[in-house]
Amino acid sequence: MAWVYLVIASLGEIFGVMAINLYLQKRSWPRLLLIIVTFSVGFWFLSLAMRDIPMGTAYAIWTGLGAAGAVLMGIMFFKEAAGWKRMFFLCLIIGGAVGLKLFG
Repeated sequence: MAWVYLVIASLGEIFGVMAINLYLQKRSWPRLLLIIVTFSVGFWFLSLAMRDIPMGTAYAIWTGLGAAGAVLMGIMFFKEAAGWKRMFFLCLIIGGAVGLKLFG
């Protein structure tokens, strides 16, 4: 169950970063509240995951999945570039997270 919590925590980080981008486009209290809620949920699930997953592994996977998800959200929703170099290094991030799960 800890790994499910870690994935949910990563989603909290991804949507939190997305909420920051939305807030910067149009500053409003609801969007600011969305930032606070999504990051709070992410941190709470990270704390649940860290009960069973070592801190270094949990944090590395949380940040890796969060970074990868934020890049993908930027490409899909905010028209950011998706060049082959960017996608290559994104795959390296995901490969590192998978490696930590398999061998960590």
